[in-house]
Amino acid sequence: MLEVIAQLCGGIGLFLIGMTLMTDSLKEMAGESLRLWLSKFTGSPIKAIFSGIGLTLAVQSSTATTLATIGFVSAGILTFSQAIGVIIGANVGTTSTGWMVAFLGVKFSIAHIALPLIGLGAIFKLFSRGRLSLFGLTIAGFGLIFFGIDLLQVAMSGFAERVDLSVFSNNSFTTQLILVLVGLVMTVLLQSSSAAITATLAALASGAIDLSQALGLVIGQNIGTVATAILAAMGSTANAKRTAAVHVVFNVISAVLAFILLKPAFLWLAEHSQVGTWDDVIIVAAFHTAFSVLGTLFLLPFLKQFEQLIVGLIPDRTPSILCYLDQASFSVPALAINAASKVIYWSIGHILILLKRAIQEGRLPSNSELQQLDEILKRVQQYLEDLSVSENELDQQRLMAMLRLMVYLRVLRSDLEAVEHAEHIRTQPTIYQMGLDYIHVLDNHFQYVDEFNRLTEVASLNRELLNLKQWVEEQRAEAREKVIEYATVQHLSAARSLELLAAQRWLDRLIAHTQRLANVLQETESMLDDVEKRKYYAATQ
Repeated sequence: MLEVIAQLCGGIGLFLIGMTLMTDSLKEMAGESLRLWLSKFTGSPIKAIFSGIGLTLAVQSSTATTLATIGFVSAGILTFSQAIGVIIGANVGTTSTGWMVAFLGVKFSIAHIALPLIGLGAIFKLFSRGRLSLFGLTIAGFGLIFFGIDLLQVAMSGFAERVDLSVFSNNSFTTQLILVLVGLVMTVLLQSSSAAITATLAALASGAIDLSQALGLVIGQNIGTVATAILAAMGSTANAKRTAAVHVVFNVISAVLAFILLKPAFLWLAEHSQVGTWDDVIIVAAFHTAFSVLGTLFLLPFLKQFEQLIVGLIPDRTPSILCYLDQASFSVPALAINAASKVIYWSIGHILILLKRAIQEGRLPSNSELQQLDEILKRVQQYLEDLSVSENELDQQRLMAMLRLMVYLRVLRSDLEAVEHAEHIRTQPTIYQMGLDYIHVLDNHFQYVDEFNRLTEVASLNRELLNLKQWVEEQRAEAREKVIEYATVQHLSAARSLELLAAQRWLDRLIAHTQRLANVLQETESMLDDVEKRKYYAATQ
């Protein structure tokens, strides 16, 4: 019996490792494409559902799609309304695992080529980089999945010989509920509905359980998959919690419909169509797909009301730029980097707003505003440090760019420490005019501060700030003389004269620092543009 348990644990472990390798590698290979795909193809509920199906088929994990969607909503890339369709689609897409296991792992076993696949994947991983390395992990994961399934079948055959499960063979309501509960617990413990369903299919193929038991277990396993989404949403934004709630409600509704309507129908079909025992795994795979589709068709006409219900149950009381920094986004590095970039660009815009108000209107930022800004910068810095480095080249480049931007953003923040100089600037015509010239340049480009995704505007901003910086440097000595002359005419004290000179130096540094930041932004956009062009060129060869 211990040998059977060891094989069972080993088979499940190999399957989980294989799924993790394959899913994570596919996500990294997709990288930025995940974000672009979902943001582009979720314009309507139908499109969102098919996007969820397609994404789950691509990464072979509804959990990955669900976590990514929660992260997308937290990052503001998807609205909650769009996320509903994606979550529903993910539940339909995840049923592909059952078909894959049924046809390739059970009915037509490919376990004999699993080890060569693992070896080939390891070679690709060790002797290549970038996408080819990720492809190696993908096929190694694929091989581990089917090697694990083969072990599971052997273990389940031994399990069937040693354990009598006939007590769960009757069709009483209590027994069926117990099977659903067992399936739910299996998924929660394994943290993967795919692994739980695979174990069920292996047990069914080996004769350890019958078809009725398998259907009951699959219903529970489909409910259990919500556990990961609930954990991911805890402590997250209201929209992330709402997205997880959609996952829970949809799975529960689908399970109820399956338990009441589909399970009796499929058992009747299996009994009267006289299919062979080995085809039971196909029936379970079809059942899994059917009840997810049924749940989709049931909810589709009521999506608007469903959205209103969830929004009412989970109100949003904490609007803040920090809502983008959700750790749920870590499951997709491209998404997490995009979320951090939103906060960084917002911070740039906010600092420039504070500086503009101080110079143009004489309104100095309050201590609470500065403390809030410091907290935001601290949080985004920690967020970037906690983010795992992806093997995707574009993700690596974007992460380095964000870290570099943070350096210059903190330099700009340090200029706010002496923002009281803005009050002195306003009293002296020469340096005040320089300050107004600086504000004029910002006003010409300020509408792009929260994006900086148009290279021409960033280049123009950098060019104008560079011209202003050079002009200020050329006029520095003359401006200093005018300040001293002004102080003499106005009979200002020595202390007051020094304050005006310090204000001039502060403005010079501010213009120079802003120009350096704009230069980094331009270099960042140019670098990312070059990476995209290289990727496009490589893809077309």
